[in-house]
Formats: sequence, C-alpha cells, structure tokens
Amino acid sequence: MTDGADLALAEQVLAACRARGLTLATAESCTGGLVAAALTAIAGSSDVVERGFVTYSNAAKSELLGVPTRLIADKGAVSAEVASAMADGALIRARVGLAVAVTGIAGPGGATPGKPVGLVHFGLARQGAATLTERRIFAGDRAAVRAQAMRRALELLLAGAQAAKTASPPAG
Repeated sequence: MTDGADLALAEQVLAACRARGLTLATAESCTGGLVAAALTAIAGSSDVVERGFVTYSNAAKSELLGVPTRLIADKGAVSAEVASAMADGALIRARVGLAVAVTGIAGPGGATPGKPVGLVHFGLARQGAATLTERRIFAGDRAAVRAQAMRRALELLLAGAQAAKTASPPAG
C-alpha cells in the first residue's frame, strides 16, 4: 500500500526529525498502523520512530493513550477532540518530541449523520507547542481513504518536524 512517493515522503520525515534531534510516535485508528509501516519501511528508521499505537477500539484509545472515555462518549471517536487527545497521549506516553494521530471512517460502513465515510481527523502534537488538529474528507473506497490518510499524516509529521527547533541534548 506504500508507493514510491509515500516512501520518499517518509524519508523526508525521518531526515527532518534527525536534523532536529526528534523522535516520534504514531497513534492510529482507521489507518491501522499504515503510518508507522511507511516510516519503518525505511532502513535505519529506528533512531527516529519510537513506537506506534494502533488504537482501533475506543477502549484501546483510553487504555493505551489516556483518551478520556467521557470525551469519546461526548464527541465521538472520530472528532477533532479525540484526535488531539490521541496525539497528546502518544507524545506523553512514548516520551517523544513529535506525535501524529489519525481517527476516521474509512468505510464502506460506519457513517453517521454529519460524519460521512471518508471523514478523517488528525492530531499533531509537538513538545513545547500547541496540539494542532485537521479535518479532511477523502474520496474513494476503504483502501483509498486509508492511503490518503496515511499520506496526510506523513505530511503533517514533516511539517511538524520542520517547524521544530533543534532539540537540546538531554542533561545528564
């Protein structure tokens, strides 16, 4: 599912993180690990990629990332608020400088009023910066939605890494 352009984008993410001394984590729902898979398809990525959380169920979002169950009940798993909480949880629990979260409705089922198939929310958390969210609606079948979401998550990671200052070495 990862093509040459996606691998080139993943390489750019890794290079930008290395240049700034950043490690990263992913928190994925509808992409089921595709973002982490694209990054780890690159040899040597282990110096940047700390871990990936695949939190497909609501329980996993709460247990692994600390997303409040009340937030999921109030806003829905596919929401900006949950994407933000997922990214924050990954950043904190993995102790990294950068984290991306993806939650959405890849289809063909799962749509609700106001939340169509193809709706994906992203969260981007970075140490020392406000967590950003983004809402997108992607066209196509399940595979197309997931591929587009994976690509957008990589683009967000690249932008987040490029916006970061060079990390200072740990004290010790």
